[in-house]
Amino acid sequence: MPLPLEGFTVIDLARARSGPTAVRQLADMGANVIKIEAREEIEGDSTALGFDFLNLHRNKRSMTLDLKHPRGVEVIKKLAARADVVIENFRPDVKKRLGIDYEALSKVNPRVVYGSISGFGQTGPYAERPGYDQIAQGMGGLMSITGLPGQGPVRVGIPVADLTAGLFLAQGILVALLERERSGQGQWVHTSLLQAMVTMLDFQAARWLVDGEIAPQAGNDHPTGIPTGVFTTSDGHINIAASGQTMYRRLCTAIGAPELIDDPRFKTLGDRSKNRKQMNAELDRVLVKKTSAAWIEILNKASVPTGPIYNIQQVFEDPQVKHNGLAQPVRHPERGEMLVQGLPATLSRTPGAIRRAAPIHGEHTDEILRELGYSTDEIGVLRKEAVV
Repeated sequence: MPLPLEGFTVIDLARARSGPTAVRQLADMGANVIKIEAREEIEGDSTALGFDFLNLHRNKRSMTLDLKHPRGVEVIKKLAARADVVIENFRPDVKKRLGIDYEALSKVNPRVVYGSISGFGQTGPYAERPGYDQIAQGMGGLMSITGLPGQGPVRVGIPVADLTAGLFLAQGILVALLERERSGQGQWVHTSLLQAMVTMLDFQAARWLVDGEIAPQAGNDHPTGIPTGVFTTSDGHINIAASGQTMYRRLCTAIGAPELIDDPRFKTLGDRSKNRKQMNAELDRVLVKKTSAAWIEILNKASVPTGPIYNIQQVFEDPQVKHNGLAQPVRHPERGEMLVQGLPATLSRTPGAIRRAAPIHGEHTDEILRELGYSTDEIGVLRKEAVV
């Protein structure tokens, strides 16, 4: 069965996480991805054998190339001439200085879709600042609403700005490829960590934009859906989401505390919002009498959304996570059999797949150069001149 993006070629010039996250979406769906790496291998977990690299760069081929060498730029332009997509996350001035910006590559291939991620945007007062996930989390407002009330700013435990910027860029690239079917022209698609983070504020942003309300930290309690949060059981904690009158009634009935339904402190959403601490205490008083597993069974049978709070190992041991294929096997030439994350979306007829492990540094350099028409002697010259 052909993969959905089979036949599309992507040139991956990206570094760190945001750009490679965008590339991964396309690679997993079958695109022919050529990852361009610096000739010098970087030490640390970002190398080709580190867990992060192995998960982030699967389904790609790797070639080394000196982008500061004129003949290195020549190779990039030959690649771009055949490519559908180029993805990079250099600072805005860097790609222009190297001569591999959209303007330069679109002259070689007017159909190319050029994807860029920066810290703050391609233009504007912060365009030349270096971008980093935690900086974007702070500037995007996320750290001000994460954590317990009064705790002070707290970062999210994943690089959420990097990841969402990558997802938004991949989405934009796919839209541009669809538009190209109509116009025959490529275009420049760009986003930034800051844009992604502000967008991800979603309803919390709308609270300010529409009603002028600045959202505070709410800890484990949902800011507006009440009761939704973390509750104590006899052997740990569970999440319950029971906002709305109907769901609140179901919850109180299922836990054997129907008196809480008409308790004047909790009767309406407004009452529950005003008296959230007292309501949570009343719920904990009842919930602490049974185990987490028991309540998860009881409440889900009553159609009250309830779930466990896992550590990472427990996540991948969960039967539904296994059923959804969220860890997939792959064989690496040096690390052997291992698991990487599976795909988050399933296509019923042409699903994506984990086809190959992340490449060894420069593993496919000669192979890719031969595809571009370079002879063995010409490849030897490029190696002698330290271009590859």
